[in-house]
Amino acid sequence: MADPQIDTLRHSDGYSAAVRWWLPERPRGAVLYLHGIQSHGGWYEGSARRLAERGLAVLMPDRRGSGLNTEQRGHAESAERLLKDAEEFVAAIRRRVGFGAGHVVGVSWGGKWAAALAVRRPEAVASLTLVAPGLFAAVDLPAREKFRVAWSLLADARRPFPIPLNDARLFTHDEGWRAFVERDELRLRAVTATFLLASRRMDRAAARLADGGWRGPLHLLLAGDDRIIDNARTRAFVRALPLADRRITEYAGAAHTLEFQHDASAFFEDLAGWVAERTKEACGGSAGSETG
Repeated sequence: MADPQIDTLRHSDGYSAAVRWWLPERPRGAVLYLHGIQSHGGWYEGSARRLAERGLAVLMPDRRGSGLNTEQRGHAESAERLLKDAEEFVAAIRRRVGFGAGHVVGVSWGGKWAAALAVRRPEAVASLTLVAPGLFAAVDLPAREKFRVAWSLLADARRPFPIPLNDARLFTHDEGWRAFVERDELRLRAVTATFLLASRRMDRAAARLADGGWRGPLHLLLAGDDRIIDNARTRAFVRALPLADRRITEYAGAAHTLEFQHDASAFFEDLAGWVAERTKEACGGSAGSETG
């Protein structure tokens, strides 16, 4: 599968976001792939390519203010605006390849974005794949910094605050990938006070997955040595969801970004194989089963 096509998508408020497309000749399904708070689509091209090799069209946007998007760096007006963006990504998939519901993959912070989208638009989400999702953080702003954020929301809502994830060792144990993270000029290192408020509200929206209307297949993939998210709380949350088709896969000893393992082939296969199988089932195959 060739490198992605890089395009722009103009949102309804006029913001132009960079997106990556992988477009097989005859796609059998579609994936919306949402990245984390510091990262961008360029971090996850390996797994997106593997999905495309399984016959899935993949749309991987750079979230507004991140990655290739230089306008309003690190900023988003609200959780509502970010969820509207996600809805517009789904609409772009429908226009481009004709699928009304997409398989949604969310990595890290993108995991709660994906879950909140399923709550908001359950009919648009064929399945959820949550990769080390940021539903429950193990890393947070210090109390003093939270006070400064609260003050800034009144006095200077676009004041930037450092994202407390600037140690590349949090993401990977592989030295080569650490070097990649450290020198990545597109990596987002700060977000505005308004974005942080939007993120908190996204937490609340994602938490409603338990009592919302979405009941599709869900695959949770966890890094066994994750120092960014709380695996135990995340696992318990997913196990408590009223879902008939749920899988939990954990990689012992892996750091947060499963894409950045020394050998990520098992992760690629687990992710792409599960989505491809649910695509087959949506086309009339057998029902899924619960594991994990």
